[in-house]
Amino acid sequence: MRKSDIFADHRAYPAHLVRTVIREWVSTCVMPYRRLYDDPGHAAGHIEEALKVLMVDYGLQKVFIPAEFGGWSVGNLGNLGTYAVCIFEEIARGDPGIAIAFGAGFWCLMPIAYRPHVNRRLCREFAPWFTAKDSPFFGGFFMTEPQGGSDIENLELLHGRTIRTTAVRDGDDWVINGHKLWPSNSGGVADLHCVVCTTRPGSTDEDDIALIYVPDDTPGVTQGNPYEMAGMCADKNSDVWYDNVRVPSWYRAWGPGRDAVCFKEVMVMGMLTAAFNIGAVLDVYETLADFCTHKTLNGRPLKEHDAIAAELAEILAGIEVCRMAVYRLAAILDRPDLYGPRWSPEVIAKARLVKFFVADRTLADCQRAMDILGNYGADREWDIEKHWRDIKMIQLWEGGKQLSQIDGMRPFFDCRTL
Repeated sequence: MRKSDIFADHRAYPAHLVRTVIREWVSTCVMPYRRLYDDPGHAAGHIEEALKVLMVDYGLQKVFIPAEFGGWSVGNLGNLGTYAVCIFEEIARGDPGIAIAFGAGFWCLMPIAYRPHVNRRLCREFAPWFTAKDSPFFGGFFMTEPQGGSDIENLELLHGRTIRTTAVRDGDDWVINGHKLWPSNSGGVADLHCVVCTTRPGSTDEDDIALIYVPDDTPGVTQGNPYEMAGMCADKNSDVWYDNVRVPSWYRAWGPGRDAVCFKEVMVMGMLTAAFNIGAVLDVYETLADFCTHKTLNGRPLKEHDAIAAELAEILAGIEVCRMAVYRLAAILDRPDLYGPRWSPEVIAKARLVKFFVADRTLADCQRAMDILGNYGADREWDIEKHWRDIKMIQLWEGGKQLSQIDGMRPFFDCRTL
């Protein structure tokens, strides 16, 4: 059986087979080269080769496209969250930066390609860009801006008031002007942008929030050079400027009100990036288990000493509890009929709480592993310090820990001014 068949017929082949295929890809295409991927000067070409195997040869860039437009409809069969977590976890076990480079395309398409939001006109136009290409095709969800940082993500309080990227209707076109900062797959990577705009600057009416699609080669779009960061080199982040960018009116995802709902959904599904933390710490644990088996103290393997065994148990407990929390969150997001809409304040709170708890715990467990390995933990040859840096960066996005805490406690404590 071809590997692509497992993805294409995922209803017949369960998630553990998908996991097996991606794990094999990680072992052959990522693990031998990931120190190159962690080098900003050498990462780009190698990463594209690896992603071509996954996204084109295996066909994974089709996985979330509805079947009627040439994809595999994973997101439209009630299993979007669970499959996303499975895929993200395994990719991130090799390199979380590659996981977000892939995942950003998923968030770009979410407002138009996943039920209950399937915009057939835009799917007919954009889906072939993902399904019919012989090279990886990347999307990005562009929201953060330089003047307000994570204010845009604080929808429950600010309701879009601080969005400064504007969309003005001019006949049959939208004209976009503004500046985005830090989007994943910027820096020259993204081929298709989903841009968070306002149709009325300063408004707190969510009807004025607009999600508008912009192909990267549209006149007036400029992407800056990628920033050099502490980690996540496969995730390119930069500035993006829109200078009188003109796109057809139907490139808006939906329209007043519904665009804001889709924005909230994208933010909530973004909390499933907690799966990246799980993948990274799973790889840390595999390295640690090998180290503690073969390194000895007083003639016994490290794992046979009570103090080390206790620390290993703490790390294992963190992995298992965090995995259960993330898969539970995925199940909640997959069943809005049972748990309520993904954009409800209660579901947003649950997602935020899982994200910051998992980020905190996996970061602490990675530090435990570094303490056990001593100087080896800081040695790039062991890859522990790479995961440590990457996990910290995962903790920072979508408003960081503080916004997750605020959104998480707001409905439970009825806080209306935070």
